[in-house]
Amino acid sequence: MPASVSRGGVVALFLGLALICLPFVDFATAGHDPWAELGRMARGFLAPDFTAVEQIGWAVALTIAFAVAGVALGGAAGLVLAPFYRLRPVRWLAIALRSVHELFWALLLLQVFGISVWSGLLAIALPYAGIFAKVLSEILDEADPRPSRWLGAGVDPLTRFLWARAPLARPQMVSYALYRLECGLRSSAVLGFVGLPTLGYQLDSFFKQGDYGAAGAVMAIYILLIATVRQWMRPRLALAWLALAVGVLTQVSSPPMGQGALWRFLSQDIIPAPLRAGDPAGLWPWLWDLTTGSILPGLGATLVVAQLSLILAGALAFVGQALIVPRVSGRVGAWLGHLVLVLLRSFPEYMLAYLFLQVFGPSMLPAVLALGLHNGAIIGHLLGRQARDLTLRPDAPRGLTLWGWEIVPRLFGSFVALCLYRWEIIIRESAILGLLGVATLGFYLDDAIVALRMDRALVILVATALVTILIDALSRGIRARIGAGSLRRRDALPGRPARQASHP
Repeated sequence: MPASVSRGGVVALFLGLALICLPFVDFATAGHDPWAELGRMARGFLAPDFTAVEQIGWAVALTIAFAVAGVALGGAAGLVLAPFYRLRPVRWLAIALRSVHELFWALLLLQVFGISVWSGLLAIALPYAGIFAKVLSEILDEADPRPSRWLGAGVDPLTRFLWARAPLARPQMVSYALYRLECGLRSSAVLGFVGLPTLGYQLDSFFKQGDYGAAGAVMAIYILLIATVRQWMRPRLALAWLALAVGVLTQVSSPPMGQGALWRFLSQDIIPAPLRAGDPAGLWPWLWDLTTGSILPGLGATLVVAQLSLILAGALAFVGQALIVPRVSGRVGAWLGHLVLVLLRSFPEYMLAYLFLQVFGPSMLPAVLALGLHNGAIIGHLLGRQARDLTLRPDAPRGLTLWGWEIVPRLFGSFVALCLYRWEIIIRESAILGLLGVATLGFYLDDAIVALRMDRALVILVATALVTILIDALSRGIRARIGAGSLRRRDALPGRPARQASHP
């Protein structure tokens, strides 16, 4: 059994790491008055201008179409991979696909397909295929194995899967697919910031024009779209929505792809420059220059942004878990708290960072605020739901006393676990926010792509994926050690017999 660690020790460790990061933080704001700019934005958002409804309406249609078609394609690929997920090559392929952010996939695909349907579709489908493969394999593993055994040894694996395993797991798979569609809508909207004509593109255009009223209309429509997804996307209508999405995407004009563009990209563009020039001896100096000049500085900034964002998310979640509990904040307070958390978690981190960037200018501050508020709202919402389901004594107090003496101690384990779960996601998103000008790994990746140095871009992308995989493994290891410590403390309770070790 792994050595155990305490939850309090994990919290203290992450707080200490955040303090170490403080000297390296760049929170400088732009020269203008941020509060005046924030006031102008607020006035535009409170009075949204829907006069450009035709332009916005087409962006909404494309946002939905890319999300539905991309999630469907990724889900189908993930379903094919899921039964074979235990095989190492399949598992590694899924890990590689999902460790690269949708925007990074989009930037690479744009070099091959241009601003086209395939760039947006595959940017969503590729990482989602890896995610679906992992999650669906877990759902299938948890299904009752007895019907599969009753079929006998002579039944082929495909028949066994279709008739004995998939039907039992279908409700969980459908529920997860709906959740993934919500994520797909966020991804689809954000793809607009790299040129695809979705809601993110319209939002970027209106902000550059200073038309905050129209930008407010885009944001209002986006929130409505996310909030109502489970009403308009019913499982029985999935095929109809998919057909409609394909019909919309066929109306998008795409530039003709040059003959052999994909082959040139794979055989020339991503080959390191020294090897293309026939100078193998120059490969190591080339890698060293790339590592010291781009990867290490970008990685350092990524970790600093992620660590401070995690602390902000944890602080918001620690307090926010009580906002949606009526016995703590009252009915009106719980409704308002629920509204705030819904709004914060509905907007992707990239979109929130873009909004803060307009107010504070390019620094780490917009990235930390966006990541901390979005992830803190997600964790706070999940903890609040758990808090509402707690069984309380009839004489339990209300208000802050209930929160401090009852809810916090009972949900502290869930709080730490959820923060660790989101840690890997925050690292991943910190890297991608470099596309907005923050000097994280995404900044150097974007710089390489703009300079058409795809060989450098690929190495930076691989480094980003490896960091994500490493943080994910580290997070899982810490959670395992916390779990080991919890079991040991439970076994040590008076009157409880010691648990027998199941392994030598």
